[in-house]
Amino acid sequence: MRKIAADWILPMSGPVIKDGIVLVDDDGTILSVSEAHEATEGDVERYKGMIIPGFVNTHCHLELSHMKGLVEEGLGLIPFIREVITKRNFSEDIILRAIAAADKEMYENGIQAVGDISNMAFTFSTKQASPIRYYTFVEYFDMMDERQTEKFIAQYDEVYHSAPQDKKDSRSAVPHAPYTMSPALFAAVNSRNDPFSVVSIHNEETAAENELFRAKSGGFVDFYNAIGISLSDFVPLGKNSIFYASRHMDKGLRTLMVHNTMMTEEDIVHGLEAFDDIYWVTCPNANLYIENRLPDYDLFIKNNCTMTVGTDSLTSNWQLSILEELKTIQKNNPHLDGQEMLRWATINGARALRFDDTLGSIEAGKRPGLVLLEQAGLPDKIGFTSAHVKRII
Repeated sequence: MRKIAADWILPMSGPVIKDGIVLVDDDGTILSVSEAHEATEGDVERYKGMIIPGFVNTHCHLELSHMKGLVEEGLGLIPFIREVITKRNFSEDIILRAIAAADKEMYENGIQAVGDISNMAFTFSTKQASPIRYYTFVEYFDMMDERQTEKFIAQYDEVYHSAPQDKKDSRSAVPHAPYTMSPALFAAVNSRNDPFSVVSIHNEETAAENELFRAKSGGFVDFYNAIGISLSDFVPLGKNSIFYASRHMDKGLRTLMVHNTMMTEEDIVHGLEAFDDIYWVTCPNANLYIENRLPDYDLFIKNNCTMTVGTDSLTSNWQLSILEELKTIQKNNPHLDGQEMLRWATINGARALRFDDTLGSIEAGKRPGLVLLEQAGLPDKIGFTSAHVKRII
């Protein structure tokens, strides 16, 4: 048994504990959390700073880790997609080594669980051996072309059925984004999940996405014409893309809306009304890397949205660190509450992935991992600018 004390313990499930101590079993299970003066026997490990549960990264593309630095910053989403399509093919050995290195980087950065997008099976061996708990979102798309739907279903079903699903890891079938999904493919994806599945979808990441659904105009029309896909049967909605997604997704499932960069208040309210159980995933560094734009966080807070944090992939980020994402949010929104942002990055993420049985908060019986935040100020005024992370467990 380890006795781990710090200036502050932030359990996420209860009030902050000053001069707190956590008793931990050999396998990482929390035995108790209390004030340090209650520990009178045995050696105590003492740390300066705040101890929090391990971070939860609710959106990543681990299989693209080999593409770090290959795509120029600030291209915009459509050129970014073209670059990924044309540059992602490397030897399997290079891909696998990059995946293993990225998994290790996330763990060292205090990340305890990841919601990971998979189009292929490259990541599965690393996930099964990793101390990180993974929820694999096997992503389907047919570029809105129902002539190709059956071909793509067969392709992604093969990945879906080989994805890890055991006591540690989970998997589900998910749509890629509104602009790549035909109604037929949405229906096929829905049929592959059960009532306890978690699904995700890339949502309103660029202005061109909304231009397509509002008026059948903009960059995606040109993109599809260039790759030989006709949109002659597509009828615009006169509204943004979330209205198309909500029309075709299983709205009873726990749903992660990812990016949300262009969301208006009308869109947010619609999402809250349309979906029974919705979480909003922000990936700020990826948003800046690709589009040089961030969501309007105040709109989400105003509407009591449940927020979580993701890193996206190393193709669109400089590192895989939830702390760096929090730094970016706070730098651009200094009025936001630091403690609340830590909840986004821990307990909210664990609940979003249905991993809160073991992760997300420091409570007896859980195995959340313990992370030390150094130089982050006081719990009632957390500043991430100079903070850094040290994994304790």
